[in-house]
Amino acid sequence: MKHVFIINPAAGKRDRAAELMAAAKQLQQRHGLEVETVLTRRPGHAQETARSLAQRGETVRLYACGGDGTLSEVANGMAGYANAAMTCVPSGTGNDFLKNFGDKAALFADPENLWDGPRFPLDAIDCNGRLALTVACSGFDAQVAEDVHRYGDMPLLKGQGSYIASLAVNFLLRGIGHRWTITAGGETFSGDYALAAVCNGRYYGGGFIPTLAARMDDGVLDTILVKKVSRLEFLRLVGRYAKGQYYLLPDYARRIAAQELTIESPDRDIVTCLDGEAVHNKRVVICLSEKRVNFFGPAGCDPNATWVPLPEQVPAASL
Repeated sequence: MKHVFIINPAAGKRDRAAELMAAAKQLQQRHGLEVETVLTRRPGHAQETARSLAQRGETVRLYACGGDGTLSEVANGMAGYANAAMTCVPSGTGNDFLKNFGDKAALFADPENLWDGPRFPLDAIDCNGRLALTVACSGFDAQVAEDVHRYGDMPLLKGQGSYIASLAVNFLLRGIGHRWTITAGGETFSGDYALAAVCNGRYYGGGFIPTLAARMDDGVLDTILVKKVSRLEFLRLVGRYAKGQYYLLPDYARRIAAQELTIESPDRDIVTCLDGEAVHNKRVVICLSEKRVNFFGPAGCDPNATWVPLPEQVPAASL
């Protein structure tokens, strides 16, 4: 079995490549493993590397060393290959994916806790042929996520500052509503919407929680659809949405349990954010992926550690 560390030196606030390469070498020396390290050089390189390794047919364990974007690239490269499994060594700024593991999330930082950990399958979201592990969101929150990268390049707006700047610009200048036609569960309807969050996991955007009831391995996707709101309403309601309490906002938000969702815009691109990476389309088709992702982690870890069932009185909304 080969262990390959796919390291994104641009992830996070500082370059941790040397530190991660040293950890990989230490793992090799301690346990006599076949270990390789690859430094990514451009967007898409982690995906290309993961696919190339999976296609060789030998048993391989892939360590995505970066943030949620690096993790997503590796998943897109190796999904569907029975010989390949992946994990995450966090070195990004957000690492929302690992929040799903609750108290065990901290253990992923040390590869010593990972190399012989149990392997289990995870669901994935397919959005126009690209996969996401946690949340595929379209609309206002996706615009904010896209612009975070833009403002993050400015020296005075690193980290949380870039998120605040992006939120302020989108809130004040770009508006919160979008005219969409949505098809789900065999029905089609049109209206003005703020966002649609299709959830396999429970966290995105630095810790926002569309719903705590999403499970990462149950073959079900939960969609939270939020109507267009005024800026004043947004300020009043965003706290509840961020805590997964959409069901307390029945006039504005609803849950849809349909396994395929199509969003179409008559006049402008729809921005969709997949595990932190933004794509643009006039028509967005989101569904449960046929390809599952083989994952491994620390002994006893659970991707649904923070799962909370919905209150009994909250059914999926009829369309």
